[in-house]
Amino acid sequence: MTDEALDRLVAAARAALPNAYAPYSGFHVGAAVLGASGAIHAGCNVENASYPVSLCAERGAIAAAVAAGERALSAVAVVTAQGDPCPPCGMCRQALSEFGPDLDVVLVAADGRIVRTRLSTLLPDAFGPGFLDGGSR
Repeated sequence: MTDEALDRLVAAARAALPNAYAPYSGFHVGAAVLGASGAIHAGCNVENASYPVSLCAERGAIAAAVAAGERALSAVAVVTAQGDPCPPCGMCRQALSEFGPDLDVVLVAADGRIVRTRLSTLLPDAFGPGFLDGGSR
């Protein structure tokens, strides 16, 4: 990923962050994904009083990308409003893997610290479509 693409991706995630709806946890997250087309799609977390109904920012960004016609992702940026750079939860890791098993993951803390990794590092041996047809990957 180029520096310019990285800057655009992080800026989109930061722009989504203030829109997070987190009245219960107070933990605001903005995320953005970079599609294979080069387009960026953002999302934010949306909590619900019935906690399992809540939506993580990463899955919101994935949904926006799919709604726009993307079927492959190359990177995700996750920005939090507090604390250390925060990786995607397990459910989001699996959802991201569907569209980019080895995508770049950029984690950004409120103070600007950035950690870069790969999804395959965060989710080794991910469950994938190959398992559905009797294979292993």
